This record gives sequence, structure tokens and C-alpha cells, in this order.
Amino acid sequence: MGHMSEATGQEDQILKADNLFISGAEMAMKALAEHKVQHVFGYPGGAALPLYDALFQQTAVYHTLVSHEQGAVHAAEGYARSTGEVGCVLVTSGPGATNTVTGLMDAYADSVPLVVISGQVVSTLIGTDAFQECDVVGITRPCTKRNYLATDIADLPRILHEAFFIAKNGRPGPVLIDIPKDVQNAKGIYRAAHEFAFTDARSRAKPRDRTGDFKFTDAAIEQAESMMREAKRPVFYIGGGVINSGIEACEALRELARATGFPVTSTLMGLGAYPASDAQWLGMLGMHGTYEANKAMHEADLILAIGARFDDRVTGRVDKFAPQARKIHVDIDPSSINKIVQVDVGIAADCRKALAAMLCAWRRQSESGKAEDLSVWWQIIDLWRREDSLAFEESDSVIKPQQALQKLARLIKGKDARIVTDVGQHQMWAAQHLRIEKPHRWMTSGGLGTMGYGLPASIGVQTAHPDALVVCISGDGSLQMNSQEMATAVQENLPIKILLLNNAALGMVRQWQELCHGKRYAASKGKAQPDFVKLAEAYGWRGSRCVAPQLLDKALRELIKTVGPCLLDCRVDANENCYPMIPAGNGHDEMIWGSASV
Repeated sequence: MGHMSEATGQEDQILKADNLFISGAEMAMKALAEHKVQHVFGYPGGAALPLYDALFQQTAVYHTLVSHEQGAVHAAEGYARSTGEVGCVLVTSGPGATNTVTGLMDAYADSVPLVVISGQVVSTLIGTDAFQECDVVGITRPCTKRNYLATDIADLPRILHEAFFIAKNGRPGPVLIDIPKDVQNAKGIYRAAHEFAFTDARSRAKPRDRTGDFKFTDAAIEQAESMMREAKRPVFYIGGGVINSGIEACEALRELARATGFPVTSTLMGLGAYPASDAQWLGMLGMHGTYEANKAMHEADLILAIGARFDDRVTGRVDKFAPQARKIHVDIDPSSINKIVQVDVGIAADCRKALAAMLCAWRRQSESGKAEDLSVWWQIIDLWRREDSLAFEESDSVIKPQQALQKLARLIKGKDARIVTDVGQHQMWAAQHLRIEKPHRWMTSGGLGTMGYGLPASIGVQTAHPDALVVCISGDGSLQMNSQEMATAVQENLPIKILLLNNAALGMVRQWQELCHGKRYAASKGKAQPDFVKLAEAYGWRGSRCVAPQLLDKALRELIKTVGPCLLDCRVDANENCYPMIPAGNGHDEMIWGSASV
């Protein structure tokens, strides 16, 4: 017996010497470092103290202390969206973990890769209604790509590495790891990522969602290329999946668009995948898209949907969507194909690989065959463009929100700015009037539409790009959702700029009530709001206000050039609506241009 104890002691010394026999909390920190994580956003608590103690004793990973756990997840989203890397979060049990749910669902809806590590009460207390204990795995199952309750220290290294693999491979998304406090303290053998082989990225598809076998084959690419060559009224319909696929995918898209001469439109999430200054760009499509983009989709005879999912804000009424068009759909998630709109060719593939294959096929066939002449199609599109669907009536007495954004666009041109938005009318106006030229320069909440996303997401973006100009476009309703994160920006010395388009209302709600609910403004107007300038100053920001159109240029210049975090409370027309608009249940040919057309 004594001999076995001596041997075990020698083994422990060897493992300790190699820094492999470590606690679960140390394993978490080691895994973060191994996966090249430089920043983690979080908020400590009792069940996460071993994790925070291990964090304190290392230098590879920097921790940003936020003011609320929802802010931590949105910050990690901003970091991930602006870099293409996995965003990371560290929180405690109970309310710490439940406060992440909105951010997790936001990331799930927009395919943002996250790894969230939550502390949990000790294993023996799970299920006893202990202090700050809740079923985090059960609560977050619907809003994560995968989640884990790590009850055995021997499984923890695999779980940590698998979480990163699942988060970023296939269709990206959030993964949560719930680690009981006793497992954080327990010691075991750490194994590096290269010791595991992960081949299943855990597709979000459920068996009932699968309606076909959409293989990425030469035959499928050839069929798609043949349809492209025969098309007389084609349109590229681009989504955020192209950006998620990387810079190479965006470059392949641009090359393919130039080679084919096809017009290009995108979803809200796809802005930046194709340069807005290009002559083939039609603008954003969908509920608040441009007239030319929506009309082109309605009249098209071929739609190439790349990394998009035919969501309801794009399609409108499905039975009226692109009635004359054949459809090609490329998406890395097979469950998205034929889920909403039935397509003629479905290809389950990484957008980068599919676009590269399409480009090769097009060039190869161009040597021997001809494509349809698209000159008539472009003449029609140019007629739609002349309608100038984003035009608005300027005023000498009140600032129009579109005017503020157009002036901002001119001021930041050439500065390679990163734009972050909250959710509401200001979000749609920003998408319409701020012309995004590159990927990872536009961060917004698309699928979930989370008010309060903008400021904390800006913290993540500015953390990732400390020398960049980061501008958050927000509204008075959205900013109050997570205004406490102003303290985080000061604490971290992040020079974020907030352009607050303040219309003293929940603008998008008010607009729908005006247009669709007989002007019955239930709970959308008259809400008390703080003095945003004083609020900013109380947090250590510089604050200013602009109420006159004649002073807007100067106010925006001061906002941009201010050193440190700065907020401009821009008082805009409270009655301005966001047009054009496709009301719910309408088709792309049933846009409204103003109240008179309703």
C-alpha cells in the first residue's frame, strides 16, 4: 500500500511539473488561452469565484468587467462580429446565468460564435433549490447551439475544446458550459485540443427540418451555373452567412458579381459583404429596403440566395415572394434550405467554397458559351433607381433623422469606421443611409431585434479595435435598456461615440400604431426620459445636445473628434416615419412610400 502511495505521489509530481494536473478552473483558463482568446467579458459571483481566482493568476486573457451580464454577452457578440473570432463570456450561477439568455438568443438568431462559461452550485446541491441555483442547461437549451453541464473533471477538457469547435464550425452560434463549483475546484489531467478529433459541428437542423439531400457536388454547381447563364433578370440575394464565411467569401462574391454582371442586394445582416459604392449594388432589401432592391426581387427570373435564410422581414408574404423566379440557395446549414421558400437548387456548403466553385464554373463555361444580355434588365433597374425611394423632405426647423445619418456618413467616409446600432427606426435609417463598404463594419441585432444591444456591443467592437472609430447609432428607448454600460466604457478607456437619435418615443412602435392601429398610441409616447447629456456626464462621458439643423454639422464633427467616449443627443422629428416600408402580409410589389399611400 505504501508503495502505491509513493508511485502515485511521483506521478503527481510529474504531472504538476508539466502543468497538466490542474483544477477545473485552471483548465478553463488554459483552454481559453489555447484557443487564442485574448478578451473575456463577465461579472463575478459566488459560484464562479474559483474561475475568477484562476483568471486572476494568469496573464494571457484580459477580463472586462461589465455592469450587467446581458451586456457581457452583447459585448462578446460585438467582439465576435467585428473580428470573425469566438466571443467569450464568464458569469456566475442563478441570476448571473439567466441574465445571459437574451444575449444568447440574440447570438443564436444571428449566428454569432460565442462560448459562455457559467459557474454553478456544487454538484450535490443541484436540484435542491439551493441559493442561486437554477437549471441553466434547461433554460438555455432553446437558445444555444449546444450546452453542457460539466459534472466530471475528466470530461472538462473535451467539453471546453468541443465548445469552441461547435461555436465556430458549421453555422456559427453560442455554446454554454455550466461548471459546478466543486468541479472548478477539483483537479484532473488537462488535455490539449490537438488530442481530440471533432468532426461533427452539431448542425442546428432537427430531423423534421430536413427535406432533401443538398450535397455540394460538381453536378449541383453545374446546374446552378446553367441556370445563371440562362437568366434574363437575375439577382444575388446575400445574407450574413457570406460575412461569417470570411473575407475570402466576400472577395469571391465580388468577383462572381463582376464576372456575371448580376445586380446584388442583401439582408440587414449581410451589409458590408458587397461594397455599397459599387454600381451593381441595389441596397438593402426587405421590409425597409430600397424600391429597386425589392422590385428586382419581385420581377426576377432567378434568385441566388447566398448565406441568407429567407426570413419574414425579407420575403414578406411568402406566396407573393418572387413569383416568377427560379431559386438557388447556398447555406452551410441544410435545415435552412426549403425551410420557408422551396428552391430549385439547394447546396449545403460553406459560402466561400460554393462561391469559388460557381466562379470557376462560370469562367470555364464563358470560354465556350454566352450568357444572356442583361442590358434591358439594367435599364429597368435604373428606372426604379430614379424613383429615389430613400428621399425625404428636409426641414429648417427640425432635424430629420435621415439628414443626421447622411451628414455622419460624409464625415466618416474614408475613416474605416465600425458602425453598431440598437433596434428601431434609427436602425433601419442607418441601414438605408450609411453605406457599408466592407465586412465586419456593421454590427446590429437582426434576428431577435434586441433593444439595448448597441452600447455593450460597441464595447466589444472597440475592445477588439482600440484605434478604430466606433459609432453607436441608438434611440432614446434602446439606450436606456443598457445605459449602465457607459461605466464600462469609461473604466476600459474606450472612446465610443454614440449618436442618439432622440424622438422622445418608441419610434417603430409608434409608426406601426399610426399606420396599422388607427393612431392609437398605446405605451409608445410620453415615457419619461433622463437628461441624456447629464446622464453621459455622470458616467464620465462627454455629452452634448443638438436641436437645430443649422448646428448639426458642427455637433457631429465635435462628436467624431472628441477624445474619449462621447454622446450626442440629437433631437429629431418625433413624427418622422421610416420609409419605404412593406407592411406585414404584403408582397415586394406592395411597398408604401408615406402615410398618404397607406
